[in-house]
Amino acid sequence: MTTSGRPSPVRVRDVLTAALPGLGDRFLEERIRASWADLAGPIARRSRPEWLRAGTLDVRVDNSATLHEARLRSAQLLTALQQRFGPGVAALKLLLGALPAAAPPPHPPRRRGPAPRLRPEEYRLVEGLVPALADPDLARALRRLVSRDLLARRERDAGVLVPLEKETP
Repeated sequence: MTTSGRPSPVRVRDVLTAALPGLGDRFLEERIRASWADLAGPIARRSRPEWLRAGTLDVRVDNSATLHEARLRSAQLLTALQQRFGPGVAALKLLLGALPAAAPPPHPPRRRGPAPRLRPEEYRLVEGLVPALADPDLARALRRLVSRDLLARRERDAGVLVPLEKETP
């Protein structure tokens, strides 16, 4: 408890691992996978950490030369793992086999530079498509939707404006 009488904040990870004991190893596995390139150095391109069971981290290596190098560096690699993650990793088990396909990045890369803006003719088109609506929130949402569509079409078509036809009643 804090001095104000409120309980101290607790991380969700701590609550989940207390409720589900095996989840702590899964969190540790993911943290190891995320930092594998920094920890393993040049062998990281040819290896992947797979499972952590009872303190033993299984590491899959895709060729015998890298397996040999990993065995030579296993004490150094284990020390680096223990320094970063504590005693949760007590041993390494090196396995020879095909690596699983790399997962795609979680988010598409962000666009660099200023956000694109509508050209004057695109702006006029948007205003022509959005009639005077009584609800200003609806009008704003429709303008934003049509504007984003035009910008996406422009980006997709490399600068060629794809005309939208205004429907006539």
